[in-house]
Amino acid sequence: MSKHLRSRYPFTTLFLFISAALMIFPFAWMLLSAFKTPADVYNYPPKWIPSSFKFTNFAEVFKKIPFIRFYANSIFVSVVQTVLQIWISAMGAFAFAKLDFPLKKKLFAFMQSSLFVPEIVTIIPLFLLAAIAGLVDTYTGLIVAELNCAFTTLLLLSFFQTIPNELIDAAKVDGCGYFRVFLKVILPNSKTAIGTASLFAFLTHWRSYMWPLIITNDVKMRTLPIGLKYLVTETGTEYQVLMAASLMAIVPVLVVYMFMEKEFVQSITLTGLKT
Repeated sequence: MSKHLRSRYPFTTLFLFISAALMIFPFAWMLLSAFKTPADVYNYPPKWIPSSFKFTNFAEVFKKIPFIRFYANSIFVSVVQTVLQIWISAMGAFAFAKLDFPLKKKLFAFMQSSLFVPEIVTIIPLFLLAAIAGLVDTYTGLIVAELNCAFTTLLLLSFFQTIPNELIDAAKVDGCGYFRVFLKVILPNSKTAIGTASLFAFLTHWRSYMWPLIITNDVKMRTLPIGLKYLVTETGTEYQVLMAASLMAIVPVLVVYMFMEKEFVQSITLTGLKT
């Protein structure tokens, strides 16, 4: 923030600094706690800076749980879910935004209504269907049931509607069918929206807990959010080890955000410019 803006909007600047500090505080505490000794963790009053940086906390994570397996499961499931969800949502958004077909309004209303159904309501029917289909303890069961495409479809739909119809008409004149129009016109002009939708989808799938907990019984099929729970025992919790595991768990999220940051910021800018 420039000096001119800080002097012109002092209260807004103060509010933003306080908000940023509140958001950074949990992450800073987790980062420092990952290197603390057990004595530092339970020290009162709380100590911010560890008395000695203990890097062995990270090694303890791998000794206590099959962390690499949990990590690989989460990365594979989240990436596949994100790719499939964005692909399905993009095709649906293109159809609703640019095509005319029977029952279009009713189908659109049905898709919108799915956003108002709590996830907990669908858990039991989904599990029964997955069990009948033999998808318990399978990657297919983990992936397919959580393809929540309604939100990303609406997000992409609002952007696809801003793409001029003249571009589509020109592509049709050149002999492109609907699928080629989708690949050659819609997708290349929607990188910002797709990047933002991908970020939201990946974050949602990465932190998913309820469905992976229900659909998996085998420890080898567990994802990272469930795997971290194994570090919490009835006899007590080594919080320094749990913080070390949590710190490693957020690395993929940071990597995805770094790649999608430009698109995310551009989408917010474009949204703000709309009238």
